[in-house]
Amino acid sequence: MNRSILIVALFIWAFNLNASAQQKSLFNGKDLSNWTIHGTEKWYVEKGELVCESGPDKQYGYLSTNKAYKNFTLELMFKQEANGNSGVFFRSSIEGTKINGWQVEVAPINDHSGGIYESYGRGWLIQPKAEDEKWLKTGEWNKMKITVQGDEVTTWLNGHQMVHLKDEKIGKGTGFIALQIHDGGGIKVRWKKIRIKEVL
Repeated sequence: MNRSILIVALFIWAFNLNASAQQKSLFNGKDLSNWTIHGTEKWYVEKGELVCESGPDKQYGYLSTNKAYKNFTLELMFKQEANGNSGVFFRSSIEGTKINGWQVEVAPINDHSGGIYESYGRGWLIQPKAEDEKWLKTGEWNKMKITVQGDEVTTWLNGHQMVHLKDEKIGKGTGFIALQIHDGGGIKVRWKKIRIKEVL
């Protein structure tokens, strides 16, 4: 192999190794270690996947990380088996099942997956453009990416940027990451490959 090509290949390998080392899995595929359940709805592991499902109370339910995360890139995959009204909260806190913070929406088609909603506050802060709603794959695995840095949040769905928001209040926020089960019943969502990379 040409010496210069070898050097470039080694550099790329080292860069990818470093990037991989900085990324941490939040879900071990076995149990709910390092997570806390809030509410009476169902959270369990099945076939290496994290499942959230409405319980008999049909109320809001949350599964939060035990650790707070400020600035990060979060990647995960989800599949909506029934209804699919859920979400990914960031810089959030909770009392009982009343959550304060910001949610990246995970919802059925045309219900603004990838948009940002402020719970018990200003409501919708930004929704995807109508033409971007099509990127959600109903009944299939979807890849979501969320970058939170300072007062800016950017979301992607299946490789397509959905929204970008700059917000002073978000910039001051602190707290955990959480997955949601919406109230109303009939919801079932699967999650996997939940990985985070913290940034300064």
